[in-house]
Amino acid sequence: LDNEKPAAVVDPVTTGHTVKTSNYGWDQSDKSVKIHITLTGVHQVPTENVQVHFTARSFDLLVKNLSGKSYSMIMNNLLKPISVEGSSKKVKTDTVLILCRKKVHPTTRGDYVKKKKKKINYKEKPSYDTETDASEGLMNILKKIYGEGDNDMKQIINKVWV
Repeated sequence: LDNEKPAAVVDPVTTGHTVKTSNYGWDQSDKSVKIHITLTGVHQVPTENVQVHFTARSFDLLVKNLSGKSYSMIMNNLLKPISVEGSSKKVKTDTVLILCRKKVHPTTRGDYVKKKKKKINYKEKPSYDTETDASEGLMNILKKIYGEGDNDMKQIINKVWV
């Protein structure tokens, strides 16, 4: 009887499947970023079923057993660091409010949630030589772009020419 394996213990709170949600809005001040995640009925689940894990540049929300499902939202790669200790969550009617406390404030108020567009460094315009062949000039421009481009640019150029 000692070689019998014990029955698997299943937590009834985590039964059902997990749904990833992306229904949110956000706002920021000099000191914090507020993320409002809409989940109908979330205010009716026990508070221990709403969990948020913060890191310096991310948070992970898990709402367990809301209408028989679990809901998850992971926000990775925040543009600037947040204070893990100063960040918190609050459950409101049909909404989970996640408060991410900024580490650096109030001197900079850049976006924390939106990804910034890559800055384009405009360099000097290439000289146009009317004496050379047009196809040779085009080839020189492509070589320059390929040499200065990132990996994505090189892959695009390779796809076009293959």
